[in-house]
Amino acid sequence: MEIVDEGQAMEVAAAASAWPGPSRRSHLLQFLLHVSKRLDLRPIVKYSAFEFFDARFLPGLPRKMGFCGARSGRAVRSWLIEPLRDSNLELFALVAVWIASKIHEMRPLSVKSLKALSDRVIADQHFTCRDFADAELVFMEVLDYNIGCTNIAFIYLEELLIQFREISKLGDLVNMDVCMEILDVLYETEDTAWLFNFACPLAASTLVCPLNAAFPLTSKRY
Repeated sequence: MEIVDEGQAMEVAAAASAWPGPSRRSHLLQFLLHVSKRLDLRPIVKYSAFEFFDARFLPGLPRKMGFCGARSGRAVRSWLIEPLRDSNLELFALVAVWIASKIHEMRPLSVKSLKALSDRVIADQHFTCRDFADAELVFMEVLDYNIGCTNIAFIYLEELLIQFREISKLGDLVNMDVCMEILDVLYETEDTAWLFNFACPLAASTLVCPLNAAFPLTSKRY
């Protein structure tokens, strides 16, 4: 039986809990925002990709790489995560977009179009179409093949805005583009990213932000 040094185990656990680090996470999310604009993704595809990549893939990767002990289940083994380079993580971000487009688009993005984009935006390495297929398999294993994506703030935001416009003319003053810019900032900011665990309340809060800016509360002295 292999004996694991307690100090080493604590060090590995600490490294996993700090993953991926504010700087690396910020870079990856900015990369995902950039490719979303380059591909002109519909909002539902973009935010589904964010959910897959930031909320599920990145947190789940240390567990699947065996950083959390034997109870984490079968570890994933692939050259794409051994070693884990930033260029490989950028590839996984594109895979998240690919999967989201398969779910929400009648004509999903082709792997050839994603490869062509990766050749332009990933500086350190050129990936083949086969690499995309391998990365998709690793991605799905990390997600335990669960690609349900209903708990997304943007979905609630759309539904709440429709209801708001049905009951009040103030709803017509809400600019959806402004709301999405707020969501993007919240995603990029690590200290506020946890808010996406509460998708419906977050959507409601995002909805009223433009109204608060247009009609600030004022106080009067009597």
